[in-house]
Amino acid sequence: MNIQIINGPNLNLLGVREKSIYGDASFETYFATLQQRYPEHTFSYFQSNKEGELIDKLHNVGFTADGIIINAGAYTHTSIAIADAIAAIATPVIEVHISNVYKRETFRHQSMLAASCRGVIVGFGMDSYRLALENFINT
Repeated sequence: MNIQIINGPNLNLLGVREKSIYGDASFETYFATLQQRYPEHTFSYFQSNKEGELIDKLHNVGFTADGIIINAGAYTHTSIAIADAIAAIATPVIEVHISNVYKRETFRHQSMLAASCRGVIVGFGMDSYRLALENFINT
């Protein structure tokens, strides 16, 4: 199985920023753990702070990957363009969030992306990515 993970703005600072919310591990460290745990699957990772680059990546892999896991960061709550890109591609997408967005500011309670995604996983820390991966593997 070929899975693309896409992270949006500020997620390049995982392990450094707001450790009480996001933990103290970098995503690269967690990504290596996923690769070791699931060696029979192929993973690719892309991160950008730019909305257009996230859309371009969705377009580039959205007809070839077996699944996409996206954490669009704050764009989750604002980007109709990313939602449209997800709706336009053939590959199923699962939206993930490290923190429980429903325990945070009310503007984080709405996702522009969710309706275009297979599902949404929130609040399980970095393990949210593994849970999404398990869904792709088991369905």
